Amino acid sequence: MDIVGYKKHLRVGFFFGLIWVFCFGASQALGKDVAIGVFAFQGERASTSDWQPLISYLNQSLPEHHFRLENHDAEGLRQGIAKASVDLVITNPGHYIAMEAEFGLSRIATLESAGVLSASKALGSVVLVRSDRADLKELSDLAGKRVAAVAPDAFGGYLLAAQAMLHSGVDPEANLKEILFVGLPMSQVVEAVLQGKVDAGIVRACVPEQMVREAQLQAAEVRVVSQRQEDQFPCALSTQLFPDWPLAVTRQTDPILAKQVTHALLSMTRTADGMAWAVPADYQPVHNVYRELRVGPYAYLRDITPEGLARRFWPWLLGALIALVAWITHTIRVEQLVHRRTAQLRDSLDAREQAESRMRESQEQMEHLSRLSVLGELSGNLAHELNQPLTTIGTYARTVLRRQDSGRLTPEAINEACTQIVSEAERAGGIVQRIRHFAKKRGAVRAPVDLALMANEARHLIVGMLARPPAIHIDNWLPDHCEVLADGPQIQQVLLNLIKNALDAGRNLPPERHRVQVMIEAVDHWVHLHVIDRGCGLEPAQLANLFQPFFTTKPDGLGLGLPICKTIIEAHGGRLWAEPNADGQGMRFSFSLPCHDLST
Repeated sequence: MDIVGYKKHLRVGFFFGLIWVFCFGASQALGKDVAIGVFAFQGERASTSDWQPLISYLNQSLPEHHFRLENHDAEGLRQGIAKASVDLVITNPGHYIAMEAEFGLSRIATLESAGVLSASKALGSVVLVRSDRADLKELSDLAGKRVAAVAPDAFGGYLLAAQAMLHSGVDPEANLKEILFVGLPMSQVVEAVLQGKVDAGIVRACVPEQMVREAQLQAAEVRVVSQRQEDQFPCALSTQLFPDWPLAVTRQTDPILAKQVTHALLSMTRTADGMAWAVPADYQPVHNVYRELRVGPYAYLRDITPEGLARRFWPWLLGALIALVAWITHTIRVEQLVHRRTAQLRDSLDAREQAESRMRESQEQMEHLSRLSVLGELSGNLAHELNQPLTTIGTYARTVLRRQDSGRLTPEAINEACTQIVSEAERAGGIVQRIRHFAKKRGAVRAPVDLALMANEARHLIVGMLARPPAIHIDNWLPDHCEVLADGPQIQQVLLNLIKNALDAGRNLPPERHRVQVMIEAVDHWVHLHVIDRGCGLEPAQLANLFQPFFTTKPDGLGLGLPICKTIIEAHGGRLWAEPNADGQGMRFSFSLPCHDLST
């Protein structure tokens, strides 16, 4: 090879080397290894078969990352979260609740399985008995019987049915003769029932139907206890339905990665086996299961019983008992001394009457001091909240005095000062009222709601969190005969979200454009509520994508507020929409709800 050819060869090799380094280095710089920890309750082979399509989809949708599956049992997954060796977690609702309390997991999506109505109603349990057991028809009939289950912490294989039995008056731990935990697979529970080892067995819903399809069970061999059927749910049930498996992130998960994965999951089309993902479901019913059974993160409730308190606080109880014995001894001794002194002073009636008078005065003084102590505790709790309106009242009162001293006191000034003093006094009363009605928990229930009153409460809540709150006007044009049936806390969540967005829209604008108006009116057989701002408005492209998940105009926004509000309103049979104001300044966000006419 001559010198010219050799140099040309070097240049070509150097050029391809640069391309290789650039491509490979860039892929390595952009790529991130993402570990998805899965609770493989049926073993690694079944877990890999179930979740590998999801891994493939994520690797295809987010090629800048490399997603890999890690199968764990319950304890192995817990250790993986504790050691921060997993970035994303897929597990059953019960295990998620426990890990949420211990490690602060945050769900970003909920699985939508094939054949179920929604992600919020996907999992349940079924209690089986042999067909010839005519004595076992309801869950209450299981008292004093032997029951087989998967494991004490199995969500569908024990806990859901245990809660249902508790609601039927049967405490599984106290009223059952025996609970036999046979482990996985769940077919072992069915075999124990058929062989007569137990009177009844608990398995996850749809397991009996699957065993019948696979010829492992004859449908006529077993019968469901307290059978119930949910709309569009394909299997028999003994319990209510609960949310499906969540996909959650840990405290160490990169927020950008979490947002990318969430967007990919919610954009995922249903796979051939029926898998899809929805926005995070409400897992409060799962919390209720663990709270009522006092297990998992609520195991501490077992100590709040007479026996538990005795075991936990026996040193204090012993000390209290010793103090009580000492007090009784002292009291008896004092009584003896009193009787002795009374006998000695029997001849002196005047001295005795004076002593009784002093005792009465001391008792009255102690009662008075006790009342003052209670007032002092209340004053200490309310002082911070009441300080601001009282300071305002004092300021207006001093202003009136200064104007009177300077000869500038006018009827208008007196009227303004008195009006403000009355307003602040009412505000102080409102503070006391809100403290009394603070944060009552309740189950989700639809009942008649006063939208004007709810909007006023939302205004008070938002104004109380802002140092310089803008004006929020409420115009109620709703006739008296029109009423809305809804779940109050959910509608208030929508109101708070819309009002806060309206305030944010005018935050960086002149003060005259900070005002927000809430208008309520009746249109045909519908109630319309409008939240109107004078903010910066939205471009047509932004307006078209406003209710899409993860679309946001805020730098720190996640883009889930309005989609969740839209889901809530549509679940109530209404509609949520947005449109620019007629004069081009600001936006009008509106939702409609069916009107329940009281006059009919």
